[in-house]
Amino acid sequence: MHAFQFQTTKSILSEVGSTSKIGGIMADMGCKKVGFVTDKIILELGLAKASLDSLKEAGIEVHIIDDVVADPPEAMILEAVNECKSAGVDGIVSVGGGSSMDTAKLIAVLAGSDQPIGEMYGVGLVKDGRLPMVLAPTTAGTGSEVTPISIVTTGTNEKKGVVSHQLLPDWAILDAELTVGLPAHITAATGIDAMVHAIEAYTSKHKKNILSDTLARQALELLGGSIHTACKDGQNREARSNMLLGSMLAGMAFANAPVAAVHALAYPLGGHFKVPHGLSNALVLPYVLDFNMEGEGAAKQYAELAPIIFPELVGKSEADACKGMVEGFKAMGPELGMQSKLAEVGVNHNNLPMLAEDAMKQQRLLVNNPREMTYEAALDIYTQAL
Repeated sequence: MHAFQFQTTKSILSEVGSTSKIGGIMADMGCKKVGFVTDKIILELGLAKASLDSLKEAGIEVHIIDDVVADPPEAMILEAVNECKSAGVDGIVSVGGGSSMDTAKLIAVLAGSDQPIGEMYGVGLVKDGRLPMVLAPTTAGTGSEVTPISIVTTGTNEKKGVVSHQLLPDWAILDAELTVGLPAHITAATGIDAMVHAIEAYTSKHKKNILSDTLARQALELLGGSIHTACKDGQNREARSNMLLGSMLAGMAFANAPVAAVHALAYPLGGHFKVPHGLSNALVLPYVLDFNMEGEGAAKQYAELAPIIFPELVGKSEADACKGMVEGFKAMGPELGMQSKLAEVGVNHNNLPMLAEDAMKQQRLLVNNPREMTYEAALDIYTQAL
């Protein structure tokens, strides 16, 4: 057995209504004033009410940061850090999607440090500790509540990552009540995003291990078995809970066996065209899968995963299982009400070289791909996805 290292969030609470316990958790960690990181829509929908009420009941003062936007820009994060420093917060809570949680993680490390954010981009470069932190996702997709990763959009529309164990929170709170009102197309996109996390962890060229493999398979069973129900019956709390748990397990898997070319090709779509991250992944996924099946790629692993996601592929040959997996994902987007082609999100043929060039900058991710990705291959994948 290969040697491996595995790290994840210290404590997890999975329970419908569990955000009402956040105040007590923060009080137990000695917090008196917390920075509460979310976005205006979450506040307007009342999704933060239970956690805010619990903080008030615990006697904890709250400073709200609610200007988080998708693909959080570096300038926005730094402004929030300055706010929290000025307010004197001693803990961080985030109730929100991946962008809110990514922002919260960076605020937690930057608020108590003089290290510039520019020195943190990369792997293991955060020097100091962080403030106590609790994260509660409102979408079942990013797994950010159990990953040591924050993705930031720099001034050039390029995405950079901070990867460090200090970004793992003290608690991840999985409260399916927060996801009940999520529209079907967002449920679909974030759910496929979580599936991508599991698939890429299972086939990661580096750091793949028995724990990440086990988590990835269980995640895909939960996600594949619940995504259609969650999209068609958004009030189904069992399906919603399964999606949240599957997303978290996939997050644990890819936090330790990193993602690869699907994410590398998805990031430029978010940076240049503001395509939501989950949808970006879904748009390129089938074509990256097809590419990775050739040569010394991941055909064997894909054939192992295919029947977990698509039960009709049980008993199929490796070739048929792989083909069925690609066709299954091509069909899943439209079935769940999502766009399925790049042209539908504003991309045209003239944009493809720029996208391929930007994708090749994501070497942090591309080194994990089971088959070497080239500029020409990336351009061909975008062309097929157009």
